[in-house]
Amino acid sequence: MAESVAHLIDHTLLKADATKQQILHLCEEAKQYKFASVCIQPYWVKTAAQVLAEEPEVKVCTVIGFPLGQNTTVIKAAETKDAIENGATEVDMVINIAALKDQDDETVQADIKAVVDAAKNKALTKVIIETSLLTNEEKERACRLAVQAGADFVKTSTGFSTGGATVEDIRLMRSTVGSQVGVKASGGVRSFEDVQAMVEAGATRIGASSGVAIAKGLESESNY
Repeated sequence: MAESVAHLIDHTLLKADATKQQILHLCEEAKQYKFASVCIQPYWVKTAAQVLAEEPEVKVCTVIGFPLGQNTTVIKAAETKDAIENGATEVDMVINIAALKDQDDETVQADIKAVVDAAKNKALTKVIIETSLLTNEEKERACRLAVQAGADFVKTSTGFSTGGATVEDIRLMRSTVGSQVGVKASGGVRSFEDVQAMVEAGATRIGASSGVAIAKGLESESNY
């Protein structure tokens, strides 16, 4: 049944014009459907943490270096520490895509590791590689660097670029990271059938703004 996948979903609202009332509603939906987390902008972390304080099963997830990944490493680490102080227990950081394309793997790995270190023993770290902008070789390399840096998950997309998750990318990412690291499919996952396909390909977490529709077995028109 569709509701059986609710525990895999990061219930997401990352729009710049999201209001406090919408964030509160998101949290209430997460409590009702027992989603894995709410995924929100850093500004809303403290609010969500307060609302979800009595719901330890629903985590507070936020984004770091979002959506372009071009913040400096120092800023990403500081963002992570601030988010955790405000109540985040999961952070989804965007890699330095430019450095990856320039073959500067040392910078990419150090950037990820700074966030991993800042979150260590306090929050899970998910690494957004933005698959729609990468070749298959770059996707594999980004995943390997994330694993080497100690990340808990690799994640397909921000939902703000040129494309979202595909079954092919999830399969590629899973084969690259092995069984010890999570794989999060995000961007364009709109239905229970989409979730099933992603899970079958190797996803262990789903990022979606369509969580309620998915849990009800419906299909949403949302892009994230």
